[in-house]
Amino acid sequence: MKVLLAHTPEMRRNYYGDRSLNGLRAIADVTLHEGDQALDAAGLVNAARDADIIVADRMTEGRGEIFAQLPRLRAFVRCAVDIRNVDVDAASQAGVLVTRAGPGFVQAVAELAIGFMVDLSRGVSRATADYHAGRKPEARMGRQLAGSKVGIIGYGSIGRYLAEVAKVLRMEVLVADPFANVSDGAIRQVVLDELLAESDYVVCLAIANEQTEKLIGEAALARMQRHAVFINLSRGNLVDEAALAKALLENRIAGAAMDVGRAPDQMPTPELAKLPNVVATPHVGGLTPQAIEYQSLETVRQVEAIIKGEAPQGAVNADRWTRRP
Repeated sequence: MKVLLAHTPEMRRNYYGDRSLNGLRAIADVTLHEGDQALDAAGLVNAARDADIIVADRMTEGRGEIFAQLPRLRAFVRCAVDIRNVDVDAASQAGVLVTRAGPGFVQAVAELAIGFMVDLSRGVSRATADYHAGRKPEARMGRQLAGSKVGIIGYGSIGRYLAEVAKVLRMEVLVADPFANVSDGAIRQVVLDELLAESDYVVCLAIANEQTEKLIGEAALARMQRHAVFINLSRGNLVDEAALAKALLENRIAGAAMDVGRAPDQMPTPELAKLPNVVATPHVGGLTPQAIEYQSLETVRQVEAIIKGEAPQGAVNADRWTRRP
């Protein structure tokens, strides 16, 4: 069975790793993409012409036109949770299986959220930049996490883990998620407007879909307190960046931190990230060895099952998979 690993060399180093690559090679004939740029549709068709399975990173799109042009392709295996840039309907019509990886980055992203809260509260990045530039940093009064309120938008795996950590830090935890049932008596479930109005830290962890597009816009930001900060660790789609920039420039809120945005690969938009009251990282929330290996090894197990003709855990269209081995 032939497998195309579509990651660029850099993405392969950061998001796949030698252990998973060796595991993949042990069960299949693996071809590597050696170009520095993610494969576009034409490039993917050309590279995968003889492949039975494509293992793709989050940058490699599964456009609808590729599936009909790859009659040998049996499965499109995504080494990520997010499959919004994979045309599952087109794959299903062609009988191609699509899979996704599980969220192995829960702890890593939650830890980054805590880091953002500390940084925004104590001016770590700001003081460090001053020292690096040879300037005398301004000593400003900070805020401690203990006793503060954190509002978590979205009570999925990361939100639940973050809530537990926040409780240990003696923070008051508010959650807004109309689809979740919060049974923990130490966590207060509220509507979004109430969360925005009461929280010292607003952490966005909601899923990205049509309903949450620009969920955080001018009206939402206007409900926040002036000393409060906004943290986005979900997707850039959930934020109206023009409204956020305006709120920051007018000191309507105290600051923001983000690991995601509307730049390529869901990175923070540079124009927003450069604002003085913003802390930004380049979409590295899940970039830890444990998190990456969790997902990459899962693709190895998925490929192994597919070779046996079995629909693996993580399959999203198993009922329409007709190109079985």
